[in-house]
Amino acid sequence: MLKNAKELGDYLIVGVTTESYDQARGKLNVVDSLMTRIENVRKTVFADEIIIEERQGQKISDIKKYNIDIFTVGSDWQGKFDNLNEYCKVVYLDRTKNISSTMLRMRNRTIIRLGIIGTGRIAKRFIPEAKLVSGIEIQAIYNPHRESAIKLSKEYDYEAPETFEEFLDKVDAVYIASPHETHYEYAKKSILAKKNVLCEKPITLSKKQTEELYALANKNSVVLLEAIKTAYCPGFNNLIGVAGSGAIGEIKNIEACFTKLEDPESRELTDKKYGGSFTELGSYVMLPIFKLMGYNYDEVRFDTLKNEDNIDIFTKAYFKYPKGIATATCGLGVKSEGQLLICGTKGYIKVEAPWWKTKYFEIHYEDPDEIERFADKFHGEGLGYEVADFVSMINDVDKSFKLTRGDSIAMSAVIEKYLSENR
Repeated sequence: MLKNAKELGDYLIVGVTTESYDQARGKLNVVDSLMTRIENVRKTVFADEIIIEERQGQKISDIKKYNIDIFTVGSDWQGKFDNLNEYCKVVYLDRTKNISSTMLRMRNRTIIRLGIIGTGRIAKRFIPEAKLVSGIEIQAIYNPHRESAIKLSKEYDYEAPETFEEFLDKVDAVYIASPHETHYEYAKKSILAKKNVLCEKPITLSKKQTEELYALANKNSVVLLEAIKTAYCPGFNNLIGVAGSGAIGEIKNIEACFTKLEDPESRELTDKKYGGSFTELGSYVMLPIFKLMGYNYDEVRFDTLKNEDNIDIFTKAYFKYPKGIATATCGLGVKSEGQLLICGTKGYIKVEAPWWKTKYFEIHYEDPDEIERFADKFHGEGLGYEVADFVSMINDVDKSFKLTRGDSIAMSAVIEKYLSENR
């Protein structure tokens, strides 16, 4: 990259970002320090000058300050800096496939080659956020409707293998973003091929299938992780830590609500067997309940509102515990306030919508003037956080506690019960 950039002009200035700026723009799992990266650029001998980039908007001021004629960056950023054409010429340099600076920096670890199964809305949101995580690179896209895979792969310059077997041969890990009912088969085939699996929620639609997948993953020494983005974001984990610390006393009640108005023609509201609000959003609203109150509830029951096709557009799940109660509310056709309340014997925690992208929460006590406030950053759609944990687990850096095998199995059991009673 630097060699090609140098050939564009007479004098090459290279910008190196600070760790704090990387974090502010959502870059996760950065491997080397600022000083190490500066030294690595210097050692290439292509840079005539090295400057530090530490804030958004600095590129324009640097272009003016240094009287730049050409701004260049890799083709994976194609179109992102077209606005700079107003100040200088912008050139996107072709990237070299299968070569990653992250891989070189990680020394004894190779880059994780990721394949995406599915080409729907979540896959398209996932790609730009996964690109911000060091240690992993998207390699291929698969969809049995191959024209969809080809279309998306061309947009990002990825491969689109013809068969699932060819797809698995090209990757070390898979991200499953296909319809709910296909998760189990795709995950099982991938695990048996010894591929690490990050699977969209719900991981399966039955307790037995989820237990089987985790047992297979353990047997084949691969990582299996359910992609509920909320579970991995910093703010939510801070929330769980504060709530579990005893700050509000013994937790007696949790009310979690997540609703949105979905397109009536969408898959979620037209699939009579696997669509509906609870299969789509139930995992989110069960997450804080199971994290703070556990899985040993005495009873769970449902109230649901359905459309003319018998698909639920609004559902409440009621959990009765030996010493508490909880309500998980979700909807795709009925809009509600959508907050999270955690009620204890000393106070309560309130998180306004969208609490599933936890950025801010408050602790309220009996004295209305006594309020504790907490804030955390949340980047983009939050999908990068789950990818970063996935990479750490594959590299055996971290054993995930944010979303455990037990959490996923408990959620699958509730979803299975719901489907058995309402389909």
